[in-house]
Amino acid sequence: MNQPDNKGYYGIFGGAYIPEILHASVERLKAAFYEAKADPAFKAEYYNLLKHYAGRPSPLYFAKRLSATYGTNIYLKREDLNHTGSHKINNALGQILLAKRMGKTRIIAETGAGQHGVATATVCALMGMECIVFMGKTDVERQFLNVQKMKMLGAKVEPVTSGNMTLKDATNEAIRYWCSNPDSFYIIGSTVGPHPYPDMVAYFQSVISEEIKFQLQEQIDRGYPDYLIACVGGGSNAMGTYYHYLNDERVKIISAEAGGLGIDSGETAATIHVGTIGIIHGFKTLLMQDKDGQIIEPYSISAGLDYPGVGPAHAHFAQAGRTKMYAINDDEALEAAFELTKLEGIIPAIESAHALAVLKKEQPNFKPDDVVVLTVSGRGDKDIDTYIKRITSINSPGF
Repeated sequence: MNQPDNKGYYGIFGGAYIPEILHASVERLKAAFYEAKADPAFKAEYYNLLKHYAGRPSPLYFAKRLSATYGTNIYLKREDLNHTGSHKINNALGQILLAKRMGKTRIIAETGAGQHGVATATVCALMGMECIVFMGKTDVERQFLNVQKMKMLGAKVEPVTSGNMTLKDATNEAIRYWCSNPDSFYIIGSTVGPHPYPDMVAYFQSVISEEIKFQLQEQIDRGYPDYLIACVGGGSNAMGTYYHYLNDERVKIISAEAGGLGIDSGETAATIHVGTIGIIHGFKTLLMQDKDGQIIEPYSISAGLDYPGVGPAHAHFAQAGRTKMYAINDDEALEAAFELTKLEGIIPAIESAHALAVLKKEQPNFKPDDVVVLTVSGRGDKDIDTYIKRITSINSPGF
């Protein structure tokens, strides 16, 4: 279930819907990826960087006070402790090695919350490559710290002013640039885009579930949890979390997408709940669109989940009933973020806070001996301004 077919489809979702000018570039990328994936020397270099540069394995932390609050055993997969502050470095390192293998020197990327942009700028600095990052102007303003990091790392940040100036628009602009410069290497940050990107990003992120397996074995003498929980925008941290468990029916898999102000409010990014089948950014998926096929602009307090589509694998898992999906609204996510901060001394990214909010939704189903693994995909430094506004508002959750 974790692998697409040879045309890049997960069920009816996926594929490669690309302009002719990109066809040769994508075909070369596909051949290079599957060749590299089978090359022990490539994998050795990748895992060496994960360990000695990114700081893996990331801890699997038993959250004692959070567990007591919810009456079960909650383990946090601490992707926030990776170099650059999120899971994004896993994929960026894999793709930069692939770019080097293919002889590329100019890298382009899109970013929403800025975590993928920072990770891409970081690996470009590491490899001495040119880096251009497209970022919606709205996100440039609300993710100031990450923008400054990218610039310090030597990347050129291109603010995008079309649409609602967020992740979807940054991706549009990156693809336009790629069409004009097809010899550039496009590092896509999530399990989206034309085949082979969803499969490739999933593979590079699968180190997350690979580690969860041996870490659970070490800590509880059992290699699988009862529950896996992660947030889903495009879906890379979630795909990495689920990858090695998708065929294990003992494991319940629960995803959190961004409900925004509510799925019926018109201000949401809950694609699985409100989307219909369509094509965006080179792949078929569930998509927020009107009856004429025009994109409905998404909204979320989280820049990283503010996307009108979802990775094709996640669309397939949800429709097939393999994953359960909650739409978490802004207030629920913020409440969960402050709860983790108070109970465990961990300030999560707002994206990760959506996953944390699932705990309250699922609490009635938890048993005292259940094992719940939840991925904290990123740290909350980049979201401090949003958190401060919350603290100082009349709706402050106890601060």
